[in-house]
Amino acid sequence: MERALRLVGPSPARVRVAGVSWSPKDSGPIIENIGFEVAAGEMLAIVGPNGAGKSSLLRCLYRFHRPSAGVVEIDGRDIWSLPPRAVARKIATVLQMPVSDFGLSVAEVVEMGLTPHDPLPQSAAYAAVLDALEVMGLAQMGPRLFASLSGGEKQRVMIARALVQKPDLLILDEPTNHLDIRHQLEVLALLEALPTTVIVSLHDLALASAHADRVLLLDQGRQVRIGAPLDVLTPQTIRETFAVEAAIDRHPVTDRPRFSFHSSNDMS
Repeated sequence: MERALRLVGPSPARVRVAGVSWSPKDSGPIIENIGFEVAAGEMLAIVGPNGAGKSSLLRCLYRFHRPSAGVVEIDGRDIWSLPPRAVARKIATVLQMPVSDFGLSVAEVVEMGLTPHDPLPQSAAYAAVLDALEVMGLAQMGPRLFASLSGGEKQRVMIARALVQKPDLLILDEPTNHLDIRHQLEVLALLEALPTTVIVSLHDLALASAHADRVLLLDQGRQVRIGAPLDVLTPQTIRETFAVEAAIDRHPVTDRPRFSFHSSNDMS
């Protein structure tokens, strides 16, 4: 964890989202009137069924989509008022979409996270890349070609690249996709422990509940509820949003929330 702490930014960001909507050209809104705040150092998990608008909202947060209405602020400033490089120094992203590797090694892909910052001496850049690889359990893979890795290994490399960027705000879109159970738990525990602001979309409600400070529930592009995980993810809201029945208890070992799901047709 000491290595991970060296990779975070100088101060975790405060995020404010006010009345944000986004519509593609010649189409209706994908997300509509979303509003919330994220405190410095908080971890917010965004959950919802497929098509709820999670990825579209994240694209507005990391300045890929300009909102059709509303504003996204980081530390009190509209992100669209900042130069792109200034935003890149503050916000790091890990996306679902594959990246082009152009024949790069794992270490070279991770080193790309240093691009928004002023050039470092070679020894400092090497140390930062090594720290990020070590944190993600990839210390021996630096020389390997990125293209030769499995999907889960590539995902961990992309998280390492985001960490080496030393972000004040880390945004991740389904970072546990392609990861095995062990690495899912390790990645979420790492994100939870980082003293930086984290906004992450997740499919797994148990992981969101176990690791996030708060949960934002979306459905059909609209904000359903935001708050403490078990205040938001109740059997009623799960039924109304995901169209499944849920039983929630406590894990016998970790005492964290445990979710069991079944179809309403299974009820006697």
